[in-house]
Amino acid sequence: MRTFIAPPPLDPKPGRGHLRVMSQTPSLQVKICGLTTPETLDAALSGGAAFVGAVVFPPSPRHIAPLHAATLFERARGKARIVAVTVDADDALLTEIALILKPDLIQLHGSETPERAVEVRRLTGAGIIKALPIRSAEDFDGVEAWSSVVDYLMFDAKPPKGSVLPGGVGATFDWGLLAERTFARPWFLAGGLNPDNLAEAAAISGAMLADVSSGVESAPGVKDASRIAAFLQAARS
Repeated sequence: MRTFIAPPPLDPKPGRGHLRVMSQTPSLQVKICGLTTPETLDAALSGGAAFVGAVVFPPSPRHIAPLHAATLFERARGKARIVAVTVDADDALLTEIALILKPDLIQLHGSETPERAVEVRRLTGAGIIKALPIRSAEDFDGVEAWSSVVDYLMFDAKPPKGSVLPGGVGATFDWGLLAERTFARPWFLAGGLNPDNLAEAAAISGAMLADVSSGVESAPGVKDASRIAAFLQAARS
């Protein structure tokens, strides 16, 4: 188990998509999520992805067991930040992820509370990304409660009613809801992004971090190396 790492200090002058990590480049920083094969992980790394994600959630078509993920993602260590995506995971699963996969960050994509985020950080020693579902302006209420306990926020589209998946379903939300908003933590834009709409989404929202999953797939859970390359190219444009 790694040593407990506290969240970084809050920025006294937060901005739109403020980014502390690798801030020397003006291009979007990208997280390619739900990677399950060496070929697509290599496409993400060679294209310059700053974050690569392993989804550890059995209902997802992108699920990968911690041991398999550890073997696959070892090639990414030191090249991109490794993110384990979880949904209301219990302590046993989080401990397994921390001991075997050793991610840099754990993404909480369920109904976790700020208090639970503190527990997850203490249990795993990893940094924290919290995904928040957005459909309307009211969904931003309470965002600041997360500022002292996470490293990154993620604003993702609320999934359709009845969906068993909290994300990765290709849904979008009004990117203009993020325009001119400021947050004390750097934040990812997520939900329905693809190589064709990334530039517009970033321009409207002001995002400096983008997360993609279904938008670089040929079928649910099947990543496409060419679409990954196209998305990363769009982020650099």
